[in-house]
Amino acid sequence: MNIVIIEDEAPALARIRKLVKEVDYTINILATADSIESAVVVFEKYGQIDFALMDIELADGQSFEVFNRVTVKCPVIFTTAYDEFALKAFKVNSIDYLLKPIDVEDLKRAISKLKVLRSAQVVPDYKTELQTLLAGFKAESTSYKSRFLIKTGTRLISVPVEQIAYFQAADKLVYAYTDQGNKHIIDYTLEELMKALDPLIFFQLNRQFVANVKSIQSVHTYFNGKLKLELKPSFAEEVIVSRERAGEFKHWLDS
Repeated sequence: MNIVIIEDEAPALARIRKLVKEVDYTINILATADSIESAVVVFEKYGQIDFALMDIELADGQSFEVFNRVTVKCPVIFTTAYDEFALKAFKVNSIDYLLKPIDVEDLKRAISKLKVLRSAQVVPDYKTELQTLLAGFKAESTSYKSRFLIKTGTRLISVPVEQIAYFQAADKLVYAYTDQGNKHIIDYTLEELMKALDPLIFFQLNRQFVANVKSIQSVHTYFNGKLKLELKPSFAEEVIVSRERAGEFKHWLDS
């Protein structure tokens, strides 16, 4: 069997590789990807994929976006840290999910299920099933963070999300910059923010910045396929979108 693994955390990827070989050492891992952009490339490159193991939360957004960018013909086993309540939409025939940390027995059952379908020459309608899955998940996942409680001096203030232009990670802290240019320390990592914020409104530009779409003042081409941004309110240093994220960033702006 030929498979691909979509996972953005190196330790988790290493563990999945190990578990897959424990379950069936004959399984061939064709490729791995750690972002929406690189996952699209993998599915475009490889035609004969028996199944994919795909993490839901990637560094540049939810992996469901992959299905809007490329046709995925193989069955998918999703991996996720979501609880059982949020996962009721995932009980779709021929598509499975595994809760992190992944248990080898759960992985074994999921792969066995796919092998049974292949041996019985059952060809499920994966496209329809994925659409059902995505619709169900979106219905469960429409609630995003609407405000942040921020400490300023001896006061606590509640700042609405729509007033935040961008977030910056620096010196082991994360700062929220408001439309007025005020800077506040918040008790979140950028990874946590990307899970809590609406991905249609906020995008992780690089390892230091998550920006509100309204804060993107202008976009300029840069060397090696990178993009250089001007933010509003202005930021003193250059804000660069890497070549790997540039395509997804442009797609986000055009969505």
